[in-house]
This record gives sequence, C-alpha cells and structure tokens, in this order.
Amino acid sequence: MKTYTAKPQEVEQTWHLIDGTDKTLGRLASEVAVLLRGKHKPEYTAHIDTGDFVIIINAEKIKVTGNKFTDKMYWRHSGYPGGFRQESYKDVVAKDPIRVVEHAIKGMLPHNSLGRSQFLKCKIYVGPNHPHEAQKPVIYNLEANK
Repeated sequence: MKTYTAKPQEVEQTWHLIDGTDKTLGRLASEVAVLLRGKHKPEYTAHIDTGDFVIIINAEKIKVTGNKFTDKMYWRHSGYPGGFRQESYKDVVAKDPIRVVEHAIKGMLPHNSLGRSQFLKCKIYVGPNHPHEAQKPVIYNLEANK
C-alpha cells in the first residue's frame, strides 16, 4: 500500500470562528496552531499547507493565568547597539491586544516559509465584528474539541 500525500490543489479549506472571551492565551494559541497546520485532518501532510482559515474575535478579552499579567515580558532587539527593548504583557495588551495573540500563535507554527504562509490564514480582531461573513465561518468550540 502506498503512503497518501496531499496535493495543494486537492486540499479543502474551511473557515473557523473562535471567540476569545475568557480563553487562556496558550491553550487558545495551541488549538489555533493545530487548525492552521491541518493536523486535525486525516489527510495532513507535513510539507503541504493542509490547514484551515481561523478567525479570532474578542482578542482583548483573552486572559492569562498566574502572575503573567504583570510579570510576562516581550523582548525585541533592533540589531543596533542599545537597541534592546522590553515591554510587559500589561503594556502590550493595553496598546495592541492583537500582537499578543499573534506572538503566541507564531511561536507554535514552523519557523520557515510554510509556517509564515500558514499564519497568513489567521485573522484576529478586537471586538465581536469581523468582515468574513461571506466565507460562512463555522463556530469552533474549544472545550468540545479536546
């Protein structure tokens, strides 16, 4: 018997809608990464983008556990001397809550061109509205799909 390998033109992609209200950041990000990669499908192929599109709404209502709200830090460096910058989770959420969710999801995808193309299928919005009604997204319940 031959091993099945998915071909890009054969992949059917659906749209999932996830409400981030009172969801834990890491648990949400890991489930979204599975959907973006396509690991929930039987035709999953590691080197082909078999994943689905994911819409996350209410990104500002995602929570973290423990003392992460004040203690968690985000670091970046410009590459120039003295270019090191750090911000706390509390400051980043106040400025741009979408960036926190993006950072968590990107860290759980492959760090190559495939992972970058898979991340483009993730749409994150502050508030309950999104412009993707025409795609007929299916509501995805994180608790039911454990």
